[in-house]
Amino acid sequence: MSDELEGLDKSDLEDIMRMLDQIDLDQDDDVNYNSIMETFGLDLKELEDSMEGFIPKMEVTFSKSNSDAVTPKYAYPSDSGFDLYSTEEVTISGGDRKLIPTGIHIDIPEGYEIQVRSKSGLALKQGLMVLNSPGTVDQGYTGEIQIIMFNTTKNKVKIEKGQKVAQAVLCPVVSGKWINIIEKNELNIKDRNENGFGSTGLV
Repeated sequence: MSDELEGLDKSDLEDIMRMLDQIDLDQDDDVNYNSIMETFGLDLKELEDSMEGFIPKMEVTFSKSNSDAVTPKYAYPSDSGFDLYSTEEVTISGGDRKLIPTGIHIDIPEGYEIQVRSKSGLALKQGLMVLNSPGTVDQGYTGEIQIIMFNTTKNKVKIEKGQKVAQAVLCPVVSGKWINIIEKNELNIKDRNENGFGSTGLV
């Protein structure tokens, strides 16, 4: 991308994309072309090439209720979830469960939920898992995210302060405001009907 594009922030780029959607560059629309050139000081043809495949990122805001809370971040761009960390040292007896605080509050966008899931390494190495995995954090909830951690072993396991305890995945979901639940005497006939609980085989 050229030097003239590097100073643009996300809102500038989105404004440009909206303007591009409204015109047909092949028609040599001098009025629109000159308007965009004057507003942003850019070569529109070069910008169109540079912006090919551009996807604006969703913004998700959060706050901390504990100074020891760890800022959420994705370890890799391809990761589905970001890690959640304990703000306290907690010992869980064998077969017991504890509520683990994270100090993180998230403003979840409408049409999404946060699913809280176990960390595979923690489950394998220490036998700790999120008891209600995946736990659901609804869009309307802005309280602290806390983890119901279950110790599957017979021994005490100590969770250190600042330790990863779970992962949070932002998932699209259809909320109740979009659904009418209607009672019927009979449901539509489908290929499985009432076949469940191992009807496809145990292997």
